[in-house]
Amino acid sequence: MGKARFSQPIETLQEIAASVLRRAREKGASACETEVSHAYGQTVTVRKGEVETIEYNRDKGLSVTAYLGNKKGYASSSDLGAQAMADTVDKALTIARFTAADEAAGLADPELLCREAHDLDLFHPWDLPVERAIEMARECEAAAFRLDKRVVNSEGASVSCHQQQFALANSLGFMGGFPNSRYYVSCAVIAGEGNGMWRDDWFVSRRSPDDLPRVEAVGDYAGRRALARLRSRKIDTVTVPVLFEAPVASGLLSHFVSAVSGGSLYRKASFLLDSLGKQVFSPIVDIAERPHLARAMASSYFDDDGVATRDRDVVRAGELQGYFLSTYSARKLGLKSTGNAGGNHNLVLEPGEHDLPGLVRLMGRGLLVTELMGQGINLVNGDYSRGAAGFWVEGGEVRYPVEEITIAGNLRDMFRGIVAAGNDMLVRGSRECGSLLIDRMTIAGH
Repeated sequence: MGKARFSQPIETLQEIAASVLRRAREKGASACETEVSHAYGQTVTVRKGEVETIEYNRDKGLSVTAYLGNKKGYASSSDLGAQAMADTVDKALTIARFTAADEAAGLADPELLCREAHDLDLFHPWDLPVERAIEMARECEAAAFRLDKRVVNSEGASVSCHQQQFALANSLGFMGGFPNSRYYVSCAVIAGEGNGMWRDDWFVSRRSPDDLPRVEAVGDYAGRRALARLRSRKIDTVTVPVLFEAPVASGLLSHFVSAVSGGSLYRKASFLLDSLGKQVFSPIVDIAERPHLARAMASSYFDDDGVATRDRDVVRAGELQGYFLSTYSARKLGLKSTGNAGGNHNLVLEPGEHDLPGLVRLMGRGLLVTELMGQGINLVNGDYSRGAAGFWVEGGEVRYPVEEITIAGNLRDMFRGIVAAGNDMLVRGSRECGSLLIDRMTIAGH
C-alpha cells in the first residue's frame, strides 16, 4: 500500500534507547527504563462537501524513568538529539533525588520480562494523498445525504491515517518495539423532520486499510442510524429489561476493567474489591484477554513495563479469574504483574447464539439503548446512571425511537443480570463484544 513515513529507522530509536540507559548508569542510576517514539498522522474532515480541516502531525518523543533505589524520577522530551537525551536523563535523576522512596517502585521482575516476540502484522503503511483522503471523506458524507432528504445536516466525515514506531528498553536487558498503523473513517449526520433534529454517527478503525469497509458504507450506516431516530418520543418511568447495543455494551466492559485494575484496587476505590474467584457476572459470561491476535487494535507481546503478555481467561462462567495489574500496582497489592501496564489487550466477551434482532425478540418488552450520555458512574459503589436514547421494544419488535430518558442501576447487579450476549461482535478500541441484554433496570422518563 505504500512506504513508512518515518524520518528514522527503528534501529536508530533503539540506539537512542541504549544511549539513555548508558547515560543513566554512568550518572549513578540503580535502574532505568526509557521509551523512544516517532509518529506521523494525517486527518481530513469534510463538512457538507467542503473541506473543514486538514491536520498533520509528526511527533517525536523520549521518556526516561530513572531510579535511585526505590526513589523514582521521570522526565520527557520531544527532542531526540544527543544533548537533549543527556539533559532528559539528568533531569529524571535530579527529580529522583528529591522524591520520597516508594517500596513498590522499580523495574519489572526480570523473570516476567518479554524475551521473545513475533510479528503481529500491526504495520500496514499507506501513502494516502491528501487529495484522495478529501475525496473519500466527501464520498462518505455524500452517501448519508443520498439516503433521504430528511438527512439535513452534517457534523462532518473524517478519514485519518496514523503510523507510529517505538523502542522500549530497560536496564535489565529488555529491548522491544515495533511499528504500527491505525486507519479511521467516521461520519456524523443530523436528520430532521418538522422542528425535530436527531443526530447519529458511525466509525470504523483498523490496522490495515485493506480491512476498512467502503467509505460509502460508513456514511450510509450513519445516515440510517440518524433517520431511525426521527420522531423520537419520551416514555413513562418503568423498570424493564434493557438491551445495550454493541457500541455501548463495550462501555460496560470498560467499567469492569476499571473496577478490577490495580490502581482502583490498591486505592480501595472499586465496588469489586476482593472479588478474585468470586461470581461477578452472570454464569453465561466468559471474558478472555487475547494480546497476540494478528492485526488487532490492542495486540502486543509486552506491556508498557516490558512484561510479557499472555492469553488468559479473565472471567469464566461469571467468576473473576484475574485482575489487570502493572508492576507497580501488583506490588502495592502483594501480587504479580499480569502484563497490563498501559491497559488491557484485546478483551473479548465470548458471543452467544443471538444476533441483535434475536436479542430484541428474546427481550420481548423493554428498551434497546443505542446512545449513552453523561458520566454518572461511581466505581466505588457501582452506582450507574446515564442519559440515554434508543428504541422501545414491544412484542419482540422495535416499535418507536425514544429520547430524553435516564437509565439507572448498579453495575454489580447489571453484570450479574446479563441474560444474553449477542454474536454481533464489534471492536471498539481494546475491547470486542456484542450486544448485551440485562434483566432489569430503571428507566426514568417523564
